[in-house]
Amino acid sequence: MSVMSVMMRFMQQLEAHEVPLHKVFCSDYDFRIPDYQRPYAWEVEQATQLLEDLVEALDRGNAEPYFLGSIVLVKSKDSSKAEVIDGQQRLTTLTILFAVLRDLTSDLALANELNNMTAEPGSIVLGLKTKPRLALRARDAQFFQDNVQSSGAIPHLLLANPDAMKTDAQRSVQANARMLDQALQQWSESRRLELVRMLGERTFLVVVSTPDLDSAHRIFSVMNARGLDLSPADIFKSQVIGDLDDAVSDAYAVRWEDAEESLGREDFADLFLHVRMIFSKERAKRELLKEFPEQVLKGYLPGRGERFVDDVVVPYADAYEQIRDQSYAATTGADQVNAWFKRLEQLDNNDWRPPALWALRHHHDDPAWLNDFFALLERLAASMLIRRVYATPRATRYAELLRELGADKGLSAPSFQLTDIEKLDTASHLGGDLYLAAKVRKYVLLRLDEVLAKCPGVSYVHRLITVEHVLPQNPGAESAWLTDFTADERERWTHRLANLVLLNRAKNSEAQNYDFDKKKTKYFTGNNGVAAFAITTQVLGQPTWTPRVLEDRQKQLLSCLSGEWKLN
Repeated sequence: MSVMSVMMRFMQQLEAHEVPLHKVFCSDYDFRIPDYQRPYAWEVEQATQLLEDLVEALDRGNAEPYFLGSIVLVKSKDSSKAEVIDGQQRLTTLTILFAVLRDLTSDLALANELNNMTAEPGSIVLGLKTKPRLALRARDAQFFQDNVQSSGAIPHLLLANPDAMKTDAQRSVQANARMLDQALQQWSESRRLELVRMLGERTFLVVVSTPDLDSAHRIFSVMNARGLDLSPADIFKSQVIGDLDDAVSDAYAVRWEDAEESLGREDFADLFLHVRMIFSKERAKRELLKEFPEQVLKGYLPGRGERFVDDVVVPYADAYEQIRDQSYAATTGADQVNAWFKRLEQLDNNDWRPPALWALRHHHDDPAWLNDFFALLERLAASMLIRRVYATPRATRYAELLRELGADKGLSAPSFQLTDIEKLDTASHLGGDLYLAAKVRKYVLLRLDEVLAKCPGVSYVHRLITVEHVLPQNPGAESAWLTDFTADERERWTHRLANLVLLNRAKNSEAQNYDFDKKKTKYFTGNNGVAAFAITTQVLGQPTWTPRVLEDRQKQLLSCLSGEWKLN
């Protein structure tokens, strides 16, 4: 069934409206997060990005409406009750933002208005209690009401011990509130008021509602179905091919479609985001449909559509495919280049892709240059990963790198270089509780394993690779670990690099707590009795596992990484 036919089928039930936030967070909507939904999960990076986007819209200083996307609800026309099918993360983070602004202002009238956007005021006369505008899942609803939606709650939330909180969602709420509070404290009262007015007057959500759950899920699925919606790439194609003479338009349509087919529809759509970055050399500030024509297509249309296909679409699609599939080919040096692609693909973001695509597009025939380029790019990307540099400064760094590459700085581009502070910060994070950095630990250990194995680009084919502790997190009451390590020593070493290994198996809660000798023989070896990873084999060669062993091992491993990434 086509998208159109599905949408027509539910059109009579479906309502979609652009709603300003002051009408979203009012008595028209009584938002509830069903228990079957996942918990609140936005991290500081996503919340920071939301604030950055709002700041950019504010600084543009015009009356243009700013759209935050869509939410999907189960809601009947004659009731305010609204079950949130899609949009929980934004609604929750916006509520936190309103609460932070509420508790920062010294204007009591403004604080009261902001409080009314987080909770519907009660009535003493009518005997009505205050009711939150948004109720989270049952496990977190009371916490959210007490610590966010109650006037004056934010300062107490910021001081609370996160270890005492019951769920990851509650810890995420506190972390995001802390970030927003720290950022907005630096603002003047008048600037915060400007933000509040922009949020209320010209910031919109597209609210899609339907009265029953089945149709809401169908609409949500259609809205998010891959490969069905008209993408920006489809619109750009119609503009470019429509600009060509009839004599060549069919042939160039085939060239375009071949490039799309080679990448697949989703990656082909992503390609245009990266191409925009390569041309503009700045991070995106508006939607692609507005920026791409202004920043890219205007150099080709009208009159040069063939050049756009030949010089941009086809070569960049080919470069994207080689990076994604690690399929770069050259007489010599291809393996080293493909090894860099494999490492970069293991990062938790793809912001490195635009400079990588630029390099492969412009230096495809020079594998030695590419090897040096990607060594520098991976070092920069790894440092930003380890230091948890979030999206905006990360994209800004790559944009500056693209400007330098465009100015023929090449391998000497200043943005490749880490400052002394960045080196120290990277080393400090590596030397700390690395295991607690969930998105960092496996990348670091796999890179370290390459260095220890003296086999650059080593490739493992294991279906599953996990990070495990040697000294366990929770040794049993009768365990020898409690004799070999004091409580302070366990606290110091448990999550550090020296105590971590790689395994090619799922974790086993019982085996994790074995004493050292038993753990080596029964848990740290594969089915054939040999550990798969160099970093794990090292541990098997240790007769004991003590604080002194860990001290020496930590120095050795940090020295290896420092040498690999030139952090000295």
